[in-house]
Amino acid sequence: MPWDAPPQTGAAIEVAEGVLWLRMPLPMALDHVNVYALDDGDGWTLVDTGVYSKRAVAIWEEILQGPLAGKPVTRVLLTHHHPDHVGMAGWFQERGAEIVTSRTAYLMTRMLILDVETEASQAAKTFWRRAGMEAQIYDKRANERPFNFADIVHPLGIGYRRLQQGDTFEAAGRIWDVHMGNGHAPEHITLWSRTGDLVLAGDQILSSISPNIGVHPTEPEADPVGEWMEACERLEGFAREEHLVLGGHKLPFTGLPIRMRQLIENHHGALKRLLKHLQTPQTACDCFPPLFKRKIDGGTYGLAMVEAYAHLNHLYHLGLVTRELRSDGAYLWQAVQEA
Repeated sequence: MPWDAPPQTGAAIEVAEGVLWLRMPLPMALDHVNVYALDDGDGWTLVDTGVYSKRAVAIWEEILQGPLAGKPVTRVLLTHHHPDHVGMAGWFQERGAEIVTSRTAYLMTRMLILDVETEASQAAKTFWRRAGMEAQIYDKRANERPFNFADIVHPLGIGYRRLQQGDTFEAAGRIWDVHMGNGHAPEHITLWSRTGDLVLAGDQILSSISPNIGVHPTEPEADPVGEWMEACERLEGFAREEHLVLGGHKLPFTGLPIRMRQLIENHHGALKRLLKHLQTPQTACDCFPPLFKRKIDGGTYGLAMVEAYAHLNHLYHLGLVTRELRSDGAYLWQAVQEA
């Protein structure tokens, strides 16, 4: 690893000429998100922003006068639509920054900000039952106010600049090629500097963890694992040993070709373990042991459930497992037995 410690809150580390690494705190199990500031001379382009909160605003005010030297943030590039990445985008937009992102990320962010629920939807409750959620956790979730995107995301206004696969983007005196990831989030932007030394990877490529790949009530038949595998295999072709990868979490790293191979093989291994586990019928929540090989507690239960469901959907779409509804509304999944 090029760095063994992250920047302190409110401080920055210059990881390459004109590229600053900042870190924002998160109010969740994964307690931080990395943000990058690209020096455009008369202003800054931010890559992702952290969540929106009073504390976050105070930290950003400090950063603007400190590491960003009083120069304005003129653009905010959002790698994907998750709240820890887009939370402060609208706050910067109100102060004159242009929003740059994929169409999917922009529309998902706008939609989710507006989609405020005061109680769990019937679709969510059906999905939890289909996953075989533990009764105690189900009862708690079904009777509490759901988390809403707008709880930690500033309203985002009309207007953005769209980036698509194959586009280029200029920032920090560099030309960056745009390559779309997928799986963790649809149309996830990654930026590859034509100087051959830097990759801004968001959550698509992380150093020591694999990003969550989940199925949710909004699209219960989705196959994000299949989309993830396709994206990894495609992006692997651009990976070079000398790349410094700047991800959304954990530490920047080198050795990208090996890491891409690990990310792909980790999921192939998980799918093999899962198929073996499905020699007998199981619910999605029965599949935590072969997939995660560690204890799943309350803080990670929801993430584990949607990821287990995603891996089961992938096997189902491949025709390798069957599923049938149990009397309590849970799907029982089972490996197809060879003749």
